[in-house]
Amino acid sequence: MAVTVTNLIQGPADLYRAPFGTAEPTEADIELEVPDTTVGAQWDDLGGTQDGVTLTLEQEYAELEVDQIVDVPESRLTKRTFTVKTNFAEGTLENFKVAANGGTITSAAGHKKYTPAMDNSAVSPNYSALIFDGIAPAGLRRRVVSRKVLNTAAVEQPAQKDGQTLFPVELKGHYVSKTIPPFDYIDEIAVGS
Repeated sequence: MAVTVTNLIQGPADLYRAPFGTAEPTEADIELEVPDTTVGAQWDDLGGTQDGVTLTLEQEYAELEVDQIVDVPESRLTKRTFTVKTNFAEGTLENFKVAANGGTITSAAGHKKYTPAMDNSAVSPNYSALIFDGIAPAGLRRRVVSRKVLNTAAVEQPAQKDGQTLFPVELKGHYVSKTIPPFDYIDEIAVGS
């Protein structure tokens, strides 16, 4: 089997966040002629990350069985989970708010304050939309749009003498609607391909 070295991928990704339901950039925005930062003014750049950004698609299947054969004749998809996992390296209140799934940030002379949302279990959580801009084969761009995410990891803020403060997040995708998929992968292709 021949190896196509231009299909090998290495490099960092940028993350952008907006409230759930925010208009997405068009698929044409990923083309070479458009600067890499074209996501729209409504999208907040989440800044630096550490330990990379991991996209995980986990699918669970139920196996069907019949008495007449020993092999599994078919399987049916019963659960799908799409997760974006990273560590926010910029310890801002804005990133803490994303990790905490909401709240408010207020500013006054000489200080800024984060206050958590005063929700209860009957209130729908504060979902976000997420854009991952990374590398595709041939050094082109890959954009992954996750339309409805919620951080399900514990929100931590370590303060240590010999380590950087990071906010770990696991942003899990959720169902949007019958006609809108929860996520899309979009790869730029070279002009003429």
